[in-house]
Amino acid sequence: MNSIPETRDNVRALYWRDASLNILDQRQLPSTITYHRYQTATQVSDAIRTMQVRGAPAIGIAAAYGVVLAARQRHGENPQTWRAALEPDLAELARSRPTAVNLCWALERMRQVIDTLDDSDPCPALLAAAQGIHDADVAANQQMGRLGAALLEDTRGILTHCNTGSLATGGFGTALGVVRTAYSSGVRNLYATETRPWLQGARLTVWELEQDGIAATLIADSAAACLMRQGQVQWVIVGADRIAANGDTANKIGTYALAVAARHHGVRFMVVAPTATIDWNTPAGNAIEIEERAGSELLPEYYQREDSLIRAWNPVFDVTPHELIDAIVTERGVVLNPARESLSSLR
Repeated sequence: MNSIPETRDNVRALYWRDASLNILDQRQLPSTITYHRYQTATQVSDAIRTMQVRGAPAIGIAAAYGVVLAARQRHGENPQTWRAALEPDLAELARSRPTAVNLCWALERMRQVIDTLDDSDPCPALLAAAQGIHDADVAANQQMGRLGAALLEDTRGILTHCNTGSLATGGFGTALGVVRTAYSSGVRNLYATETRPWLQGARLTVWELEQDGIAATLIADSAAACLMRQGQVQWVIVGADRIAANGDTANKIGTYALAVAARHHGVRFMVVAPTATIDWNTPAGNAIEIEERAGSELLPEYYQREDSLIRAWNPVFDVTPHELIDAIVTERGVVLNPARESLSSLR
């Protein structure tokens, strides 16, 4: 399984044009396709925070372009003090989504470029850096597609969770990139969870696959174990928002439950993510900050009244222990049965 389907990657979550960042509002999919044009870092931070753009790689790319917009504004205000004035913008971008390590990684890459610049216009160099991050992500995803699909010998069915495709990255996708490559090699039984409460699987993953002419079956999150018991899938393939140094992986809520069910049913479990998602400074998953969102995303309107006794707990991510992961696939290589020692080979 080494071929890449050249024509099955038509969706883009964001693009730079006319000195602006254009972001596809994923909250409106699949019924409405709307790109918003942003010209300030504050607007980009808000787009990340409100999940107009989501997925760890795409968030990092958006933040990199946000630095370009911030630098243009601050340099225009004062060419001598633009670096200091930029710091609140960088902090605001960093706060927009705390769990996705790609966000801070991209900001650090942009900061390294900033440190090399003088008081002349910083935008050309910063834009080149942001576009380099974007292009490198697409190339890395295609490489991961090849490496991950090479593990799928004799696979008839795949289950994926949340959205990890072009909508979540610069293009092609991480876990969904492996799915695309597997599809091009003949794997036809593709399943996607609905991914509550934001329904990224139902609204985004299957929509994206349909745009690329790839047939798939949507299942309720709670149907996954039943699907495995029937022998319909041999691999669960997911992405990651942060991977600890020992291989523990933070990903969309529900991933941990899928890993437990997969181990019980003899289904293999693959995490696909660029090495930028590995946080070498976080030793294990219990040190990963897990973002929680408003309970109103879960509660029917009836329970949102002030005198209601019902509350909701709404963590966005959970952590899958490395012992439940059969393979971590990155653009630098594959680590089987990941642990601290084996994962360190990717550094």
